[in-house]
Parts: sequence; C-alpha cells; structure tokens
Amino acid sequence: MKIGLLSDTHGFLDEKVLNYFADCDEIWHAGDIGDGVAHRLSAEKNFKAVFGNIDGKEIRAHYPEFMEIEISNCRILITHIAGIPPRYTPVVRSRIKSYKPHVLICGHSHITRVSKDDKNQLLYLNPGAAGQHGFHQIRTIMKFKVSDGRIKELVVIELGKRGKISTNEYEE
Repeated sequence: MKIGLLSDTHGFLDEKVLNYFADCDEIWHAGDIGDGVAHRLSAEKNFKAVFGNIDGKEIRAHYPEFMEIEISNCRILITHIAGIPPRYTPVVRSRIKSYKPHVLICGHSHITRVSKDDKNQLLYLNPGAAGQHGFHQIRTIMKFKVSDGRIKELVVIELGKRGKISTNEYEE
C-alpha cells in the first residue's frame, strides 16, 4: 500500500500535494489540519487523520487524537504531539508500551525527521509542515510504501518555501 503523509497544513493545501499523492492508495494527516483541508483530501483518496492542537471542535469530532493502524503486518501509531525519540510525551510512551508499534508518526514540530528508535524498536516519522503557518522555511510531505511489515521507498518531498507558491509543474 502506498501512503501520502503530511502534517501541519493549518488550513492551507498546496495543489501540488494532490499531484504528488496521485499514485497513493491513502493520504494520512498527522494533525493541525485546519479548515477545509480534510474535506478536500478526503474527496481525492481514502483519508485518515488525527486532530492537532489548533484543530477546532468540528475536526475533533471527526478525527481522533491517536490512530492505531495495522497494514501488511506493520503496526503504526499516529498522533500529532509525540515528542522526539527517546523523549516522548508520557501518554505516547504509554501507547508505545501497550501497542508496540513498528512506526510512530507525528507532526507538531514543523521539523521533518526520520529516525530509528532502537530503544523502542520503531521508526519515527515526522513529515514536517505542508502549510504556510509556522516557523519552518521549507514546506514538506512524505510518501512511502507499507509492505512485508516495513516502511519502504520513503521519500521526503519539498514543496517550496513557506509563503511562496511555485508555479512550476509537478516533477518527481
């Protein structure tokens, strides 16, 4: 299964995201969705998301704080605020202990990060921020495949500078 992953859109969706995710089976959002983005993405693909700290009552009514997904023998835990390896929030540490995910996905920091957490035997993914709001300089998303209990073919995609929308055509 091919997944498109993004976070921290804060109500802004660059149309290039849809081009990059055109070959994906599902789109996952790791929180701070903002108004209108979930509706637009769910119209395109099977869409899964967790709410973030800026998301209001409407988004929180439709999306959970934590999502546990199992695909192809790979357990994945998604939340918005997790901390960083190995300094997770207490609730995330508890979830890791009980669910034993192979992959932890989060957002919130606006910092793209892929790292192996040997202590908890998991892969940590943060796609950075795809929106315009925040301190990040470059907007980023990720794509990957889930197969045989692992994340494969992981790619980090730069959408361009925050505050600037490129008119260049889609390239990969």
